[in-house]
Amino acid sequence: MHDLAKAARIGEPSHVWRAGQERRLRLILQAVGARAEGSILDDGCGLGIYLERLAARASKAMGVEFDFERAVEAGQRLSLAGPGRGAVTQARAERLPYASAAFDLVLSHEVLEHVPDDRRTVEEILRVLRPGGRLVLFTPNRGYPFETHGIFWRGRYRFGNIPLVNYLPGPLRQRLAPHVRAYTPRQLGELFGGLPVRVVSRTVLFGAYDNIIARWPRLGRILRGLLQFLERTPLRALGLSHFWVVERIDAPGAPIATGGLPPGRADPPKMEDQ
Repeated sequence: MHDLAKAARIGEPSHVWRAGQERRLRLILQAVGARAEGSILDDGCGLGIYLERLAARASKAMGVEFDFERAVEAGQRLSLAGPGRGAVTQARAERLPYASAAFDLVLSHEVLEHVPDDRRTVEEILRVLRPGGRLVLFTPNRGYPFETHGIFWRGRYRFGNIPLVNYLPGPLRQRLAPHVRAYTPRQLGELFGGLPVRVVSRTVLFGAYDNIIARWPRLGRILRGLLQFLERTPLRALGLSHFWVVERIDAPGAPIATGGLPPGRADPPKMEDQ
């Protein structure tokens, strides 16, 4: 951690590749099948560690990153996958610099919670997806007992895992963590309401706890095994991140409306494999 102000503003990306990232990559590839061999976009690619690995399979691999310094580093990583395979662009997630129906796969990995307009971001992702293309979405779970993005306390940002913040009433949580969202399943469903999608699958994942394992290997592995076992039980509701796979279902060129829906007016998305 080098820049607390930046971390508070736009989050802290993954810097190293460990078991947690490897597991999520496997889940991504299982969720999208042959789409990973087509045109892919990492929307909010950070330092490019997922983009680099996805590019090894894809016919074209693009990345978007809001922060210029991170975008430069991600572009350097992407070049390691081979010349001409893709590019990284500095841009906002709400205004993607790509044509409609351009991608077979869009990855949004722990990004949606940071953007100013999450509904507009989802609309843009669906705009650039081809019919039958899939969004793989990871985003924080409001049911997790810790706020992993830190809080603001007495005018100062305090980085770290802060217990019980996510269980506070919305206005109070917003005062402590105005810089980041955490979603309930219902809130995510409403976010996709009225849009041309089907939710292929959705669940909640616990972390890999690589930092704990690095300090206390045996204890950490026991903790990881126990918590990842709970993903197969109703206690997954306490997990770290939502993991949704969403498919665009409309015809080519169909418009996607801009702007959010009034509270309580969202149509439920079509869902399968719940």
